[in-house]
Amino acid sequence: MSVDMAELKRRATKLGLFGLLTQLDEVAGQPWVEWLLRLEEEERKRRSLERRLRFAAIGRFKPMSDFDWNWPAEVDREAIEELFTFAFLTEKANVVLAGPNGVGKSMIGKNLAYQGLLRGHRVLFTTASAMLNGLAAQDGSLSLQRKLKHYCGPELLVIDELGYLSYDNRHADLLFEIVTRRYEHSSTVITTNKVFSDWNQVFPNAACVVTLVDRLVHRAEILSIAGESYRLKEANERKVKQAKRRRGGREPAV
Repeated sequence: MSVDMAELKRRATKLGLFGLLTQLDEVAGQPWVEWLLRLEEEERKRRSLERRLRFAAIGRFKPMSDFDWNWPAEVDREAIEELFTFAFLTEKANVVLAGPNGVGKSMIGKNLAYQGLLRGHRVLFTTASAMLNGLAAQDGSLSLQRKLKHYCGPELLVIDELGYLSYDNRHADLLFEIVTRRYEHSSTVITTNKVFSDWNQVFPNAACVVTLVDRLVHRAEILSIAGESYRLKEANERKVKQAKRRRGGREPAV
C-alpha cells in the first residue's frame, strides 16, 4: 500500500504529534498510524464542538423540520431556506428577520446559529436585552472593551428580540458600536418585532438610530414574516384538548 508521506506529516504536524513525526519515516506503513491520526482528529473535533456549543449559548430550540410553513400569513420559505446555505456568512452580510411575536423568528435564528456552528464557524446567540444590559453594566473602559470583543469576535452573532423593550441613549450607542465593529468583517442576524421606522421607539431620542439602521442593512437580507402567534395557536389547541379530556373525550357541544 502506497503511503502519502507529505499528507501524513501535514496531519501529524497540525495535531502537534511531534513524537510521531520523529519516527514517521520508520512507521508510516503501519496501519495503526492512520488509525491514531484519525482517532486524534475526531476527538479534537468533538472537543472543539463542545467548546463552541458552550460559548454559543444557543439554549433549547426546535429544529427547522418542525417549522409550520403553512401557519404564517406571509413567509418567503425559499429565501429563509437559502439562509442555511450560509452564503451571507461568506459575503459578511447581515440578516434581519422582522415580524410580530410568535411567528418563528427566534426559532430560525437559533437554527441558523446551530447549523453555522456545525459547519465549524464561531457563533454566539444572545438576546438584545442580555447583550445591551451586560455591556451597559461594565464599570470600566477595560472591562467594556473585553465585553465588546466577546460580541464582536464571532463569525456569526445572532441578536434575538430587539424591539421588545426600549433602551436609553447609552444602549443605542453600544449597539451602534457592535454593528460598526462587525460591519463588513462578520455577519449579524437580528430578529425584531419592529419595522425600521419604529426603531426610534426602541431607542427614544438616540441620535445614532438612522446611521445604525443604515449600516446594519447595507448588504443585508431583510426578511419579513407576517401572521398570528404560533405560540398562541398551540396554547389554544392545548385548551381544546384539555377540555376534551375533561369531557371524557367528547367533542364540545355546538
